Amino acid sequence: MYNVVKMIHSYWAYLVFIMLVIATINALIKFFRKKEFHAVDFRISLFTLIVSHIQLLIGIVLFFASNYLSTINDMGMGEVMKNKALRSNIIEHPIAMILAVVLITMGYSKHKKKLTSNSKFKMLAIFYTLALILVLAKIPWNVWF
Repeated sequence: MYNVVKMIHSYWAYLVFIMLVIATINALIKFFRKKEFHAVDFRISLFTLIVSHIQLLIGIVLFFASNYLSTINDMGMGEVMKNKALRSNIIEHPIAMILAVVLITMGYSKHKKKLTSNSKFKMLAIFYTLALILVLAKIPWNVWF
């Protein structure tokens, strides 16, 4: 089960990354060019929100299907924090990705409350860009390529 969930998590991450890049670039370009907010913009931001939440759920299942909790229990949190690879996989990556999904959710939620197109794009641009930076910082690049 672990290997199947890990494979799904790895491949779904490409979709999340592509959608987050598209949504961020879309919001930035249309914010700076002061374009009108259309249904396609809403769909892009919504689809990004959906795929990122699905990825979060897959990641949570993967975390609990892995041996990470037993590793923490066996080694102790102090030893896990001293080991760069374990710290990255068990602590840094999950926390950064949870924060990225929180930022995406906040941006999506805040943009819906705005009345003007420019303010909608501004909210999406700010929060999706911050989420993208977090994702880029904590993608396990050695596993991706």
